[in-house]
Amino acid sequence: MTDTPSSDLPQEPAARRVDPAGLVVAAVLAVLAVVLVLDARQLPATTMYGMGPEAMPIVVAVGLGLLAIGNLIDGLRGNLPPRESADFKPVLLILGGLALLIAIIGFGGGFILATSALFVTTSAAFGRRALLADLIIALVMTTLIYLAFDRLLTLSLPAGPLERLL
Repeated sequence: MTDTPSSDLPQEPAARRVDPAGLVVAAVLAVLAVVLVLDARQLPATTMYGMGPEAMPIVVAVGLGLLAIGNLIDGLRGNLPPRESADFKPVLLILGGLALLIAIIGFGGGFILATSALFVTTSAAFGRRALLADLIIALVMTTLIYLAFDRLLTLSLPAGPLERLL
């Protein structure tokens, strides 16, 4: 019988630790579920029988609650996968796009320009560098979406100078 080097022996798994980020995610999901339930209880009951508009927030809250429980268990066991390093540039680009969307609509720029700005910043956040092509795609798509909502569904979206031309 030969001696086996210790490196050939099976390694014991490292002791798993509690994952604090998983616990925070579980807490946020649980709080969100509670807020949804409380908010849904404030909706007036509009139906005499069956389900009313308050049913769907409850269904979503139950789903969030189940996700919170799963995250809590995995966070306590240390079963959550390791996180990759964060790159904040894409996050900042998307947040900037959302801020542009709010500002453009707030200052009367309308749905088409606001949503196009969000489309372009989001595509840049995902690594696309064809800004002019993205702007053209965004303007065509948002114009079609605006027309579908305005003319076909007769739902009003924020109107600006481009929407008044249509």
